[in-house]
Amino acid sequence: MIRNFKRTASILGVVALGSAALVACGDDSSNGDGDTGANGGGEAANGGGEAASADGLSGQTGELVGEGASSQQNAMAIFNAVYSDTVEGASLAYNPTGSGSGRTNFIAGQVDFAGSDSAMDEEEAADAQERCEGNEAWHLPMVIGPVAIAYNLDGIDDLNLTVDNLADIFSGEVTNWNDESIAEANPDAELPDQEISVIVRADESGTSGNFQRFLSNATDNWDSEGENFPVPANGSSAQGSAGVGTETNNIPGAITYVEYDFVHQNDNIEAANIDFGSGPVELNEENVNTALEGLEFLEEGHNMVVDTDALFSQDQEGSYPLILTVYSIVCSAGYDEETQNLVSDFFNVALDNQEAVAERGFIPVEGTHLERLQSAVDALGGGGEA
Repeated sequence: MIRNFKRTASILGVVALGSAALVACGDDSSNGDGDTGANGGGEAANGGGEAASADGLSGQTGELVGEGASSQQNAMAIFNAVYSDTVEGASLAYNPTGSGSGRTNFIAGQVDFAGSDSAMDEEEAADAQERCEGNEAWHLPMVIGPVAIAYNLDGIDDLNLTVDNLADIFSGEVTNWNDESIAEANPDAELPDQEISVIVRADESGTSGNFQRFLSNATDNWDSEGENFPVPANGSSAQGSAGVGTETNNIPGAITYVEYDFVHQNDNIEAANIDFGSGPVELNEENVNTALEGLEFLEEGHNMVVDTDALFSQDQEGSYPLILTVYSIVCSAGYDEETQNLVSDFFNVALDNQEAVAERGFIPVEGTHLERLQSAVDALGGGGEA
């Protein structure tokens, strides 16, 4: 069932305020002292009563608490704005501490759901099932965001980079912008004789993990993996997506990997065109959607883990597969009634307002992906078959 809300038009006018509120509220949830942490079954929500509900929603009031991937913090701010507008007295506190911290604190019962750019491993999944009172934790890819290779080069507004260029640059093998290998990919550009400054994530980041997995799939020149990105000799690190975006914006000659939304927020950086094997591909909605047409999942049912190896191996013309499918990791059941209502209401609102995030560089979920997500959200708490 897809609901129809009337107030989406007001979202973007309050999203900046909403984002600040999410960070401020979220910081309080991450101190680990239990004030917003587990109570009995491990719910972090501070429930209240019930407000007049929109069609298909419980109308549960209170605060839903999430933590994790900074890649989706702006999308969460948008969703929170319409959520709090739709259900008076309900709100989301989302703390963008990084995917690893989000999964850890979800498993510990400190937050109601985790935001993660990477799926849980087997050990985490087993621990999450225990946290969920013996019920499986589901991965719901609610936010789709392309990853940009963002660079700061004065006078170079159109830059092409091959996947081998990326591996060589981010490993520190290529250290100057006029290197022959970069020049070959840009025959019409006058590349400067300028040192490359590589900016990577300092925190345990799903974006880092996915970028390294992409490099491993797309080229033979990358052998590192995991959510901690190695800092090359000509590099430095910064906290979160906002941090690497700001650092790259402030340092001439810098390059980073960051969600496309953060390119829009900085005046001095551009997104490179990437040659995945069939010519340079611009980062735009059409080319991302071409990649998404081939999106595959590792299993049937409501635990929607994306086959990133298949995604990142795409090299067809006009396809931009360097994409984050950001998961909201939730208990399929096992919450108390108030928390379950908050979780279900919030994610129903998020699904009904996917178009609202498009103006911030995210790709709205649609088609069979949307239908499958709706089926999963409807099944939360035992409301349907797993």
